[in-house]
Amino acid sequence: MKTNIDKLVFRIAGTFILFSLVLSQLHSLHWLWFTAFVGANLLQASFTGFCPLAKILARFGVVNGAAFE
Repeated sequence: MKTNIDKLVFRIAGTFILFSLVLSQLHSLHWLWFTAFVGANLLQASFTGFCPLAKILARFGVVNGAAFE
């Protein structure tokens, strides 16, 4: 099964969120700002269709999915 941009965006965003939550508990609560940034970016992408990560992945030749065509 081929991975598309949509799946990679969700996987990377989910990894960033979980990683920053762990860091907020082990290192500093300021890591929650990174969690908020990722969440805000996902929210704006759902309204505008613009996702910086999707643009970067497209330049690397990853196939488009339904959300970021």
